Amino acid sequence: MRLSEYVRLDAVAQAALVAAGELRPAELEAAAREAVRAVNPAVNAVVETWPVDAGPAPDGALAGVPFLIKDIGVTMAGRRMEAGSRLLAGHVAGADSYLMTRLRRAGLAIFGRTATPELAYSITTEPMLYGATRNPWDPRRGAGGSSGGAGAAVAAGMVPIAHATDAAGSLRIPASYNGIFGLKTTRGRVSLGPGFDEQFSGLAVQGCLSRTVRDSAALLDQMRGPEPGDPYFAAQPSRPYADEVTREPGRLRVGVLAQAWGGRRTTAPVLGALDATARLLESLGHRVDGAEIALGLDWADFVLANARVWAANLAATVDGIAGPSGRPVDATTLEPVTLAGYHYGRQIGAAEFLAALAMRNQVSRSLAAFFAAHDVLLTPTVPELPPPLGTLAEGAEDLDGVGWIERVFDRSPFTVAFNVAGTPAMSVPAGVDPGTGLPIGMQFAAGHGREDLLFRLAGQLERAAPWAARTPVVRAGSAPRRTVKH
Repeated sequence: MRLSEYVRLDAVAQAALVAAGELRPAELEAAAREAVRAVNPAVNAVVETWPVDAGPAPDGALAGVPFLIKDIGVTMAGRRMEAGSRLLAGHVAGADSYLMTRLRRAGLAIFGRTATPELAYSITTEPMLYGATRNPWDPRRGAGGSSGGAGAAVAAGMVPIAHATDAAGSLRIPASYNGIFGLKTTRGRVSLGPGFDEQFSGLAVQGCLSRTVRDSAALLDQMRGPEPGDPYFAAQPSRPYADEVTREPGRLRVGVLAQAWGGRRTTAPVLGALDATARLLESLGHRVDGAEIALGLDWADFVLANARVWAANLAATVDGIAGPSGRPVDATTLEPVTLAGYHYGRQIGAAEFLAALAMRNQVSRSLAAFFAAHDVLLTPTVPELPPPLGTLAEGAEDLDGVGWIERVFDRSPFTVAFNVAGTPAMSVPAGVDPGTGLPIGMQFAAGHGREDLLFRLAGQLERAAPWAARTPVVRAGSAPRRTVKH
């Protein structure tokens, strides 16, 4: 098939053509590999490809659809998983994780892995191990993180959908920066086993990035559900998420938060997109009002508590890698900010760590009170446009473990609260900045377990203000276009 045809089909459409016998999986795989060859040199989103295993489930719901996994968070037997780090370079997974088993069962043609920052410890994907992932809308800018490779690969047309994870906005930020859709699930919706009961003390979840809402819903239907030994899990939905996308959400009570609890002030282009989204919601019949939503603790205390949780988990992860490998934990194996976080994490005592974890209860109770009075919260996904590559790293070698988290949270102040609370949130494309041509995403959050509501709303927004026709300058099957000068 022609590359221009391949990039127009989302995953659901591809699977339907395969099921009907109108396309062979081999044709899709060949197109996906051609797309990677065509555009990956410009964006550096895919770090490795491999032959598709002989036996993806031929009757799976997404049989034949080309798929990429993130270089962290999921393991595939016999394939490398390096987490973007020199400390883990060359590591080969010995077994499939539970999620990989489900991805195989869905029939996905898994043929490679996407870039992530070192140990997913950043919101920009610029690891030393494989180099920076560039934004397809403007390759001088970052693609976000930590699922930046997945975001750039989907936006540039290499695959219609890709695996992603989210511990502080890690799939929603790339969704916004790359002009695509991403939904962070409720804690426990997708199993992290058997290797982990939870990651980052429950902050991290599994998910995906896609160009269409229905693709994310269809894949979550294949990913969701508990596995033996899971410490907790979210109650199963009453119907498939794929069915929710075409259902009307009803008249929703939508609160709007224009400025985050701390961090950077929302910039003018993003505020303009927020206002336009609020007007669109009102035109669709929803009740929209400015929201007072308490975080549950001061921003500085929130950031410090998260820094302690993140750093302690990082230290345990690094020690768990370094011990069996025999590699040193120093500047030859870890980047400066990761090494600083590691050293800080090793200094945190048990009582201090448990006190930091108490913020989960404070934030969860505060957000739950808000969602008792509102159905949905609307915020910008991030307060600014995608920054130039290297922005986050400026002077970072002088930061300690707390200083790095302060910098990360300063640039992503809207997203992490929902990881702390374990509640679902999504980034929806909301247009482009007229001055730069860069995409802007809006975040919608809902109460615990309400992915169904978010999928209904996302489907309604996609029908009312379609974004499929908005494509980046680097796009498989398209003639090269110039970036907007600014």
